[in-house]
Amino acid sequence: MVYKANDIKLLAVQESILAYAKTISTAGAQANQLHYIRSDFFQNKLLVIQFIQTGLPFDLFEKIKAITPFSEEDWANYLNLSVKTLQRNKKEVDFVFKPIHSEKIIELAEIAYFGHEIFDTKEKFYSWLFSNNYSLGNQLPSSLLQNSYGKEMVMAELNRIDHGIFV
Repeated sequence: MVYKANDIKLLAVQESILAYAKTISTAGAQANQLHYIRSDFFQNKLLVIQFIQTGLPFDLFEKIKAITPFSEEDWANYLNLSVKTLQRNKKEVDFVFKPIHSEKIIELAEIAYFGHEIFDTKEKFYSWLFSNNYSLGNQLPSSLLQNSYGKEMVMAELNRIDHGIFV
């Protein structure tokens, strides 16, 4: 099987999440049941909550960041941090994000995974993410990701696209 560069990045995130889950006390047993992050991880809400409460390590964030179209400035904006803070955190050994930031990182990872599953190519997904969308009030889906309500609207729109329902 030939893997594309983006598939390799997705696999790297999967492996990192599984490895990290095994280090979290109560999540370890649940992690052994996971085979693919795309469907299993985001469906297992208790495991997601455990990840959020424990906090995500910076190296896992870096892998998640690699599968998204967001720049460092975008990430700083979504996390309500400065770019300098993100850069400082990167230099800190064994840095772990606070739960509030971990939750936002996981939300954006979920959008990225779902978008990659729905669209044939990452370019099509990125184009959709950064284009005005009539059913989202003629706004960019990426601009709605600042809060959980906007993220839910984007996920709902992706679900409609997945089911062939176009507005």
